[in-house]
Amino acid sequence: MVRATLLARVNDGLPLAESLDASTRTTPSVDPVEDGTETAKRQAKALFKKLSDPSSGPPPSRMTIETTSELLMHYVIHENVCYLCVCDRTYPKKLAYAYLEELQNEFSERHGEEVGTVGRPYAFIKFDTFIQRTKKLYSDARTQRNLNKLNDDLHDIQQIMTRNINDIMGQGERLDRVSAMSGNLSEASKKYSKKARDLSRQALIQKYMPLAIFCGIVILTLMLRRYVFTYG
Repeated sequence: MVRATLLARVNDGLPLAESLDASTRTTPSVDPVEDGTETAKRQAKALFKKLSDPSSGPPPSRMTIETTSELLMHYVIHENVCYLCVCDRTYPKKLAYAYLEELQNEFSERHGEEVGTVGRPYAFIKFDTFIQRTKKLYSDARTQRNLNKLNDDLHDIQQIMTRNINDIMGQGERLDRVSAMSGNLSEASKKYSKKARDLSRQALIQKYMPLAIFCGIVILTLMLRRYVFTYG
């Protein structure tokens, strides 16, 4: 089943709409914290921030992500909007992407031109009505409608990358650490270079100072002798 759906703007991670599965909200026996839904939602929001980070490079247009719980996240990116759903691991991946495509088509038609101009979070929260209606259509994978979609080979979901959320979130942190280490090495290299120049200068002084003093004494002696002979 689809447990949660979130939409966000890709270039800055701004949340646009969000919805929980209706049965999760209304059934007292289902605790979204215990079943990992809330954790997955927090990870999804952190993922949105990661996708908006230019240092991470352009994100794949489709990806399946293993969360830290027994749930999967699937997302589709289209025209600066990320459509993401949190599902049970047993829920067919092809249905999850078909569900996201329906959301994408409807949202693009309704609000596509507004996405770049909104400034407040959840500006399209009313889109939840369509999310809930569409989610009901995909709630049972055994209906004829959904069985037909499972047999549809228009999209090869086997080519969609699957990654672990910890790997994705840790990538930027590793890049930050490498960048910091590089900066520290660069600064240390500059300090070492300056110290090396100072030591080299001191070595030259120590090497040639006695000779310079000796030459100075010789020159001074010759000048004194010349003075004595001239005026003596």
